Order: sequence, then structure tokens, then C-alpha cells
Amino acid sequence: MVSYESRNRNYKTIKHRTAVLSLCIALYSVFSFAQKISSTIDSTSIKIGQELIFSIEVETDTSSLVVFPEGQTFLPLEMIESYNVDATKLGDRFKLIKKYGLIQFDSGTYTIPRQKILIGDFEAFTDSLKVEVRSIEVDTTKQPLYNIKPIIEVDKSPSKWWLYFLIIILSLAIVGFLLYWFIWREKPLTEDEKVALLPPYERAKLALVELDKSGYLQNEEIKEYYSELTGIIRKYLDEKVYDHALESTTEELINRLHLLKDGNQIDISKEDIKNIDTILRRADLVKFAKSKPDKELAVMDRNTIDMEIDHVKEALPEPTEEELLADLKYQEELEEKKRKRKIVITIAASVLILIATYIGFGMYFGFKYVKDTIFGDSSLELLEEKDWVTSEYGAPGVIITTPKVLERKSINLPDDLKTQMQVATFGYGNASTNFDIAVISTKMASTEPPGGNEQKDPKEGENKIDLIQVAEGHLKSFESQGTKNIITKNEQFITPNGQEGLKTYGTADFVTETGKEERGNYVILGFTTQNLLQEVILVWKVGDVYADQIMERILNSIELIKIEDEE
Repeated sequence: MVSYESRNRNYKTIKHRTAVLSLCIALYSVFSFAQKISSTIDSTSIKIGQELIFSIEVETDTSSLVVFPEGQTFLPLEMIESYNVDATKLGDRFKLIKKYGLIQFDSGTYTIPRQKILIGDFEAFTDSLKVEVRSIEVDTTKQPLYNIKPIIEVDKSPSKWWLYFLIIILSLAIVGFLLYWFIWREKPLTEDEKVALLPPYERAKLALVELDKSGYLQNEEIKEYYSELTGIIRKYLDEKVYDHALESTTEELINRLHLLKDGNQIDISKEDIKNIDTILRRADLVKFAKSKPDKELAVMDRNTIDMEIDHVKEALPEPTEEELLADLKYQEELEEKKRKRKIVITIAASVLILIATYIGFGMYFGFKYVKDTIFGDSSLELLEEKDWVTSEYGAPGVIITTPKVLERKSINLPDDLKTQMQVATFGYGNASTNFDIAVISTKMASTEPPGGNEQKDPKEGENKIDLIQVAEGHLKSFESQGTKNIITKNEQFITPNGQEGLKTYGTADFVTETGKEERGNYVILGFTTQNLLQEVILVWKVGDVYADQIMERILNSIELIKIEDEE
């Protein structure tokens, strides 16, 4: 018979186990309800080059942040497309579907690795899936095989140099036309300019004719009439007799005429001087004393001035040959000043147009780019080279894309090493470039790698090349050539086709061919499999933005030819 204490202990044990089990079931139910993850593929068997759709489905609450995998995480399959997330709301929950387009160009059976999804602070993983990639079978009984077609030349895509040339020619033509039209063109003279070019005597005569047409006398504007009339005789005297006639008073001007007559500098009669004096004084009375002579007297004074202009012209001595030459020289000097003024304006306008053009293109493309395009930059020319070369170097090869073809470099190995290794080196770079490229492929026949020691892999029993020691060997080679202040970092490098290697990079002070030290960047990539060592070495100048872009493009293009392990 079971005692009371024993039954009580059994009851407590059962009760405790039931509570723990209930808690586990509750936690599992909560966890299962919180998020559901599944992954599928649209087909388990595809043809070479056919797109495979890989789908991840996540069901979670609306407050959780979901991060799907990105990048090449599906190797050995390559992701070619990452589609947008399809979201569906189910009450207070979300159903998210993320699709990826995958592809493979080698036949075989492949496993898509598990993919990590972040849901808030929780990490979840999908199941790994297998897919078969089939080769395309060709039925030669129905479709005969054809001979390999010969190499044919393909015309390059038409260049647009003619369009750029046409734009430049049109721009220069427009600028030249504007400069000619506004600066060099002989513009038609205005009436005032034509009058100004007339000799003083003819201008004075023409001014009297214009005075008759003015209508001053008909409108009883005597003051304006005499002002114009005396201005005509004063201006003529100012240009031909006394160069201060315009600003002199009547008395000063008459006294000057008497002095010139007495000095035999002008053959004018006293009666002519008196007539001029009389009209000038009458004009002073009209202007300052408000005198108002008759119209007939005004007309008579006008005729007297006309006659006196003729007398003054006759009284002036004929210009000597020296005066004529001086006048001719003066006119030539005026023409030369005018021509120089046009040249200065043309140069200034051209400079302003060039500056405005440079500023406009600089604001749009960048001032450094415009400057380097105009004056030339070797790195920029290589960066903008249309026909970059993608080629395989070495055997087994390194596939790399470069602005120019890498040239084979000869390596003189000691006789004792020729039987132990085969080295193929390819490179590009000279004094005119700001960078150097080298691809080295070394196949080892012995256990001794260049620049380092081999380590024995106890699991596989194969010789492994130490890539860190290989990189250190190159750095020592840099130092032997005078390189100083070497800063080094190491990290893993993965090519686009999934090959892993070691990346050693940093900066150093390299010695140029002229003996000058320049700060430069360097990258040493090392890849190894069994007794094969493949290297890519890049060196370029610090601060060269175009070289930076070139090297980034080169690094993103590196791929290795996969080889089967040798027996």
C-alpha cells in the first residue's frame, strides 16, 4: 500500500513535468506562430544557361525587420537578378516573398547553400536545395554538324568624331562671325559721322545750310539763331586759325586775330576782322542783354559770316609738304590705334569665351576632368579607352581585363631552378604611365615555392604554398629596389567566379626611374592550388583618381581558370 507521502511526491513530480512540457509547447507555439520560413526552386532540373528562380518565403509580424541575403551567396550558382520583395498583409502579419534569378553554365549536380535571413535580432536559415544542370543534347542524325566558320572582320560601331568635329567647327564659326560683325566689320557711317569726316571749311558751309533749315527766324528764336551762327564761325576759327576760339571771349578772339595778322601768320584784312567783331558783339547782346535785331539784319549777318569763312580760307597759307606728311602720319597713327583696339577687344572677347566655356564644362563634368581632357592625362586616356582587352595569361591562366594587352616579360632563372619551376610573367607600364600591372604564373616541380616555404597538409598529404610568405618576398623585393615606408594589410580576396586568395595591399614610397620618391598604392593578389602559384601585382600613384578607377575595374575583372587536381 502506497503511503501518503509517496503519493504526494509522485503528484508533485508529475505536476512539475506537466508544467515544463506545457511551457515548451507554449514557447514552440509562440515561436512557430511568430515566423515561418521556407525556400523553394521552380525546377530541380534546368538546362545550361537557363534561369532558375529561387524563392524565400517569410511570414512574420508587422513589427519585425526582415533582411534577405544579397550578393553572390548562392555559389556555385551565380545570381543574375535580385527581384523586388512581394509583400502581402494577413491581418497583423506580413507574408514576404523574395525571388532570385540563378544561372550556371557548367553541367552537373549542384547544391544551393543555406541562406541566412535576419528577422529582427533573430537569424534564420533556409534549407539547402539540390538542382541538376543538364547539357544540351544535339541529335546529329537530324541536325548535321557544320564546319567551324572562319574568322571574319567585324566593322566597329561607327564613331561620332565627325559630329564632335562639326560641333567644334560650327561653334568657332559662330564666334568668328560675332567678332567680325561687332568688331572688325566696317560699319556704315551715320550722318553725323559723315559730317565729322568732312574738312572744316565744308563742315562750316554745311552748318550754314542747316541753319537756314532750322526755322529759328520763322519762329522768332533770335537768340538760338545767333548762338548757332557764332558757333559756326568760332568752330571754324578754332580748327584753322586759333585753337582756343571756342572758349575765348569776343575781345580775346579779336585781339588774337590782330596779333596773327600783325605776325604775318594769316593774311586777313582789318575789314574782315571788324565784320567778325561786329557780329560776335551783336550776338553777345542778343544772348546776354536780350537784344532783338530784325530778321533782315540776322540774315545779313548770316551772309557776312558765309563771306568771312571764304575770306579766312583764302587768307590761310597753303600747307607745306612737312605739314601734309605730318597730317598723313597722324591719320595712319589713328588707323593703327583703331586696329590695335580691335585686336585687344578680339583677344579679350576670345579669352572671356574660353573662360566661360571652361567654367561651364567644369561645373558639369568637373574642373579636373576638363583640365586633364584639354591638356591630356595618360591615366584618363587609358580609362576612357573603348577597347579594353580581356585575355587569359599563363597556363593555367588568369583572366584579367586591362586597358592594353600585357606583354610577356622574360625571366632569367638560375640553372638549378629551371628544373624546379616554370615561370610566365606578363606586364604593362612605363615611365609615361602612373601605374604598373604584372601577372605571374609559377608552376612548381618541387616542394620549394618562391619567396616562402611549403607547409605539409596532414589531411590531404599535399604541398601547400604559403601566400603570406610569398607576399613578404615581394615586399622584400620592393625594399631592395629602394622602396621605403611600406604599410601592409592582409585580407581574403574572392574573385567573381568564387576563387579564394590572399590580398596584400597598402602604400609605400616608390623610387621612380628618375630617382625621385613618389607615394604609391600597391596590391599583391596570390592564389594557389597544389604546386601552382598565380599572382597579380598592381602598383599605382597615390592621388591619381583615374588610376584608382582603372585598378578597381581590373580587380573586379580577375578570374582564374579552374583546373582538375593532378593525380
